[in-house]
Amino acid sequence: MYVVPAQDGKLAVITGANSGTGKEAARRLAEAGAHVVLAVRTVAKGEAARAEILDRHPGAQVEVRRIDLADLASVTAFADRLLADGAPLDLLVNNAGVMAPPRRMTTADGFELQLGSNFLGPFALTVRLLPLLLAADAPRVATMSSGTANYGRIRFDDLQWENRRYSPNLSYAQSKLADLLMTRHLAVVAAERGWNLVSTAAHPGYTRTNLQTAGATLGRDKPSPLHALVSALDFLPSQEVGRGTEPLLHAATSPDAVAGGYYGPGGRFGLVGPTTAVRPPRRALDTATAARLWTDAGRLTGVALPVSAR
Repeated sequence: MYVVPAQDGKLAVITGANSGTGKEAARRLAEAGAHVVLAVRTVAKGEAARAEILDRHPGAQVEVRRIDLADLASVTAFADRLLADGAPLDLLVNNAGVMAPPRRMTTADGFELQLGSNFLGPFALTVRLLPLLLAADAPRVATMSSGTANYGRIRFDDLQWENRRYSPNLSYAQSKLADLLMTRHLAVVAAERGWNLVSTAAHPGYTRTNLQTAGATLGRDKPSPLHALVSALDFLPSQEVGRGTEPLLHAATSPDAVAGGYYGPGGRFGLVGPTTAVRPPRRALDTATAARLWTDAGRLTGVALPVSAR
């Protein structure tokens, strides 16, 4: 079991913190002394998660704030509220995401849902919060990717899946490869500008959460018969949420985590087991692609590095 180092006096923001790896990360960070902001789309679910954490740790410092990463106006409002508070931000955990909705859907801003929710929203949030991150002593940004990034491809000619047949799985893989490229490019930018900011990434292997089912039911009353059959026949090794959250916690808090580092399970097929450093897929190491994607994300979201952070 990974032991989170003392987080007393630190402020942490975790997206998607009402369930799964997000809630587990929030609980363990709060237990270690951090003031944790549960950044969630549905406030009632966030409050339920907060109540669970407080029930186990009555002295925990946990609050709930609303954000919808599929709506840039919501991202802006969330960031503006934190900026108005003015407290340095020690840790941003980009955990929230949506997985493989069965048909092409779009965000409030017209982006393909998985690209928008899993990459463009977190990108916009990260850049908007840079002034607060850079005001902290040793800030970190930890972003959740996925093993599916291994077969992801960034299709600059059709990032939004408008001109080809939509694939739920390949769209998800593209968005998670984009997260890795963002992580690594942020680490490069930080080094170039002399920022004391560590940007890391993680993947949970095959961790049993509601992510797979939640994505599969988007636009439906229940998962498709094929999805239900595949789930029932699943023979791959899997792990519970506590173990599956540890790569993310390692990326977010370990003194051994390095800028641009990528962490995941070290057991069977990279799906289960104790956390280890894992090699990013080859496409995630392409610095030209990372820089181009960062530029495109800035154009699509209208977000750029603040003048004070240059």
